[in-house]
Amino acid sequence: MKSIMLVEMLKQGNFVIPMYLFQLREKFSLPLEEFLFLVYLTNIDERFMFDPVKLSKTLSLSLEDVMVYVDHLTEQGWIQVDVVKNEKGIMEEYVSLKLFYEKVSHLLIDDIAEKEENRTSEKKTIYDKVAEGFARPINSIEREVIASWVENGFSEELISAALKETVLNGVSNLRYMDRILYEWNKKGYKTEEDVEKGKKKYQEERKGEEKLDLFDYDWFDDDES
Repeated sequence: MKSIMLVEMLKQGNFVIPMYLFQLREKFSLPLEEFLFLVYLTNIDERFMFDPVKLSKTLSLSLEDVMVYVDHLTEQGWIQVDVVKNEKGIMEEYVSLKLFYEKVSHLLIDDIAEKEENRTSEKKTIYDKVAEGFARPINSIEREVIASWVENGFSEELISAALKETVLNGVSNLRYMDRILYEWNKKGYKTEEDVEKGKKKYQEERKGEEKLDLFDYDWFDDDES
């Protein structure tokens, strides 16, 4: 019911929600009612006299709800309530949104950095991943070998899995990766999930033998009938 009241305020055009706040909504970790209440406060001013009765009437909320929201937002570090003595010596309460803008600026910076990191990660080709895994540049011949894997139907997911297997075994050459892909192709593996299922099956069939280390799995000595 409270959220409906606040949403009605939005419909009436009494306050606006900037697009960046919509984009950061999930990172606020606030209930919808408190989020909308906080946004309403940003529409008043960066610092204003706290009048809970006026807020209660304007937002059609109970006085108790207003006080609960303000207390929680203060505890969470979104707003700050300062008590100031005016010229007549009367104590007045002011709500400051300085903490809100500081938090939002940090969230925006983190969001931009995260998106940039994701874009960079998406731009990485399988050649980049192999070079990164081997911790060295790959030469033109190696690029042709990788290209041939792709042309022969090996997915980037499977090639990446073979790279991981190669690196975990302390090897950094394409010949080893090629042998792994060849063995996986014989077994009909198409995805990394297929590989993991194959490992699990191999280990289950040999429960009575010495426990195998996941990363020391020897694909080349495992010849299934």
